[in-house]
Amino acid sequence: MRRFRSTDPDFTAAFRGFLNERRGSPADVDAAAAEVLAAVKADGLKAVLDYTRKFDRVDLTEETVRVTAEEIEAGVAACEPAVREAIAFAAARIRAYHTRQKPADQRWTDEAGVELGWRWTPLEAVGVYVPGGRAAYPSTVLMNAVPAQVAGVDRIAMVTPPGKLQPAVLAAAKEAGVTEIWRIGGAQAVAALAWGAGPIQPVDKIVGPGNAYVTAAKRRLYGVVGIDALAGPSEIVVVADADNNPDWIAADLLSQAEHDPAAQSILITDDEAFAAAVEAALERGLKALATGEDAAASWRDHGAVIIAPLGESPALVDLIAPEHVEFCVADPEALADRVRHAGAIFLGRYTPEAIGDYVAGSNHVLPTSRAARFQSGLSIYDFLKRTSIVKCDAAAFARLGPHTVALAQAEGLPAHALSAALRLRSAD
Repeated sequence: MRRFRSTDPDFTAAFRGFLNERRGSPADVDAAAAEVLAAVKADGLKAVLDYTRKFDRVDLTEETVRVTAEEIEAGVAACEPAVREAIAFAAARIRAYHTRQKPADQRWTDEAGVELGWRWTPLEAVGVYVPGGRAAYPSTVLMNAVPAQVAGVDRIAMVTPPGKLQPAVLAAAKEAGVTEIWRIGGAQAVAALAWGAGPIQPVDKIVGPGNAYVTAAKRRLYGVVGIDALAGPSEIVVVADADNNPDWIAADLLSQAEHDPAAQSILITDDEAFAAAVEAALERGLKALATGEDAAASWRDHGAVIIAPLGESPALVDLIAPEHVEFCVADPEALADRVRHAGAIFLGRYTPEAIGDYVAGSNHVLPTSRAARFQSGLSIYDFLKRTSIVKCDAAAFARLGPHTVALAQAEGLPAHALSAALRLRSAD
């Protein structure tokens, strides 16, 4: 863990250097992902099954690669009632939140008599990657599949690494209306979604987080299919004054640190004694966590405490551009309103980031690695396309045509100019 003070003369340079330290994957990950993609593109399902056998040590066939409807129902039945209830509760809130995002088609006639507008249409097919291995993530299913369902996507294909299918994941898939589930993971699963492989038909866009190989594969496949984002290690910034319970703030920092040894948790406070109390509470918390080993590595290698006036915190948050930021202060809105770059903002002492991960209703698929400077979290818009509409009658074209000819000639595109000029001559 690093400690910074905004009053230090070299603070900005030192902190920027800290933020720029690599938290990503080894360079050979991209080469390995490229090899897998090439093999799947060439050999389809055979390559997918070969890599599944090699990496996951699971033997699958064309007949067993798909999760059956009976398996889904069995998983739902095996899911604990309290978890099923929580899944239904979360899904309803996610559905309601994303329904409010639905945009409207528009048509109007402007002062030149040109009819203009746009219309929105859902994507036809989407692939959802749901991680496995480290933990089961029913919330990932909900956050990716429910907005796609709300948008009206016709086909939602889910892939998840093979092995024991967690009942909670299957229950979430059922709740989100996902009936097509393939037991494959890694770069080979992403490739199968992009190009198709045997019974797995290609999709138009791939969403959902994965490991470094999945992210490398998604980066390479951008343009072949749509890609939601390139997920990096999770991040949280907590802005807190001394009126907080140190145990609460420590738990909030640990809630991201436990995700991954490369995750990043940063505390910004104006009180040295409170910072020390949070650090002590965090060390106590690490000893009680089942995920303590990963959380300890994250805090040790990538954690930070910044001592600074709270009024400076919005500028610091913008510099970090974090996935999540909490404002645990008396007047959170006053500070949050000055933040430009953040994936999600959590306001007040009773709004921990964990609420957003599960049941608030907003989406927890958010930009990482400072991508909040230019990118938003997952939303219904990731599953919709906007098509422009233009309509001219003769009178409207007569107003626009001469300017079209002039600009086309200026750009050295004679056929463009001719296309408009011929119609103008006809009008004469």
